[in-house]
Amino acid sequence: MDTIGQFNAAQGAEGFGFRKLKAVYWNLEAPQLYEESLRRGESELARGGALCADTGTHTGRSPKDKFTVRDALTEKTVWWDNNQAMTPEHFEALLGDFIAHAEGRELFAQDLYGGADPAHRVKARVYTEMAWHSLFIRNLLIRPARSEIDAYVPEMTIVDLPSFKADPARHGCRSETVIAIDFSRKIVLIGGSAYAGEMKKSVFTYLNFVLPTKGVVPMHCSANVGPKDDPAIFFGLSGTGKTTLSADPERTLIGDDEHGWSKEGIFNFEGGCYAKTIRLSAEAEPEIYAASLRFGTVLENTVRDPITREVDFDDESKTENTRSAYPLDFIPNASRTGRAGIPKNIVMLTADAFGVMPPIAKLTPAEAMYHFLSGYTAKVAGTERGLTGVQPEFSTCFGSPFLPRHPSEYANLLRDFIAKHHVDCWLVNTGWTGGQYGTGRRMPIRVTRRLLSAALDGSLNRADFRRDPYFGFAVPTSVPGVEPHILYPVKTWADKAAFAETAKNLTEMFAKNFAKFEAHVDDAVKAAAPSNSLAA
Repeated sequence: MDTIGQFNAAQGAEGFGFRKLKAVYWNLEAPQLYEESLRRGESELARGGALCADTGTHTGRSPKDKFTVRDALTEKTVWWDNNQAMTPEHFEALLGDFIAHAEGRELFAQDLYGGADPAHRVKARVYTEMAWHSLFIRNLLIRPARSEIDAYVPEMTIVDLPSFKADPARHGCRSETVIAIDFSRKIVLIGGSAYAGEMKKSVFTYLNFVLPTKGVVPMHCSANVGPKDDPAIFFGLSGTGKTTLSADPERTLIGDDEHGWSKEGIFNFEGGCYAKTIRLSAEAEPEIYAASLRFGTVLENTVRDPITREVDFDDESKTENTRSAYPLDFIPNASRTGRAGIPKNIVMLTADAFGVMPPIAKLTPAEAMYHFLSGYTAKVAGTERGLTGVQPEFSTCFGSPFLPRHPSEYANLLRDFIAKHHVDCWLVNTGWTGGQYGTGRRMPIRVTRRLLSAALDGSLNRADFRRDPYFGFAVPTSVPGVEPHILYPVKTWADKAAFAETAKNLTEMFAKNFAKFEAHVDDAVKAAAPSNSLAA
């Protein structure tokens, strides 16, 4: 370990409050982090060079264990219906116990940026007890140039100690797992979980709190830009295709998960990608497949052949949520700046497992706001423990777990930008057709890509449209290269009566979910709701 680096690390750690640390490994790069992680037995190598780690019992985020300190700053600004409160006293006890737990340990520290736009980024210092966690967050956030490190002063600090076990009575939490954020002190504490995604989502949550006050919309979306300087953003929950569809070889990838939209344009919050890898193939997603196997990438919870170390991306025995974390520049056509101008198109992705939504629809601004606030997709059996059949998921703004503020704050900012810049808005169903999950088939990706290409190049605007009888939005009647019947969901079902009943039930689910937003939207948005009367 570099002696100067060790000295600087100790200074920074002591400034935060750490004491009696055995060592701090400061801003190590991939080769050194590989060596440390392998030496400690945290991970193993896969054929091709990726570093493979398992996250134990937590193979995804733990939203029920996430808490926000309730104090003078957050009392009237945080959406408490959606965020669990922790008292300042409980957080202080938790912080003290984190410091005590770290005594005598070796920590890894990374100085990073959240946000590609210098005017709106946050300097995030991340301490971890695991070397592969340090590589993960180094991959996912933006790495300062070496010349910037000496003058780096953190604005927020994340401490990730999976071996720490919280005490609900002492710390005011729910279990031994805790993710606690103090917006006033700009500190995040993560304990009891080795799932690395908690770190990156903590930065996203912080930016979701601070950016709206600066007139910037933080968004859970991917983004790319075409050769005609025509940026597009893709909203969507996990599994709807944000990463896959934004990694288009004909367009430059800006980012796959989190962005901001300011008056100057859009910018990535991250410096890497966090792709789902279940059933990943070289044929369907060649760029992501290649990036996922190379040196420098972290693979989470994948299954490997014990002899050859070949990764089996089809094996879901550990979890459906297998992941790949790699730097953005592992994608050949990725943006080197992480920035672009004003979006020309907004795409809202849904994986409708009920199989009744069309593969694409054009939305009016009011309809866009309705579906943005709804944030609909559907979960199917196997994606969560104990889940059977099909279950709707409504995650407002396509990112409810990461919203400290009320959804209307984000929606109103987005609506103003859409109106000001005359942005075209589309709803794209990457879910099922010909029946719901278990009966129908997944929407062919070639169909989705063809429809998206037509939307983004402007040709779809010239199509003839019909009005969907259940959801009311405009659906193209024909698109070159797409079989006509797939644009009419009812025609893909053998049982037309079952389709009508399923569609009716889904619109009722929308109405029930949206009731909580009725007081926060105008009449135009209320009128954009799906209407059963249209189908009568």
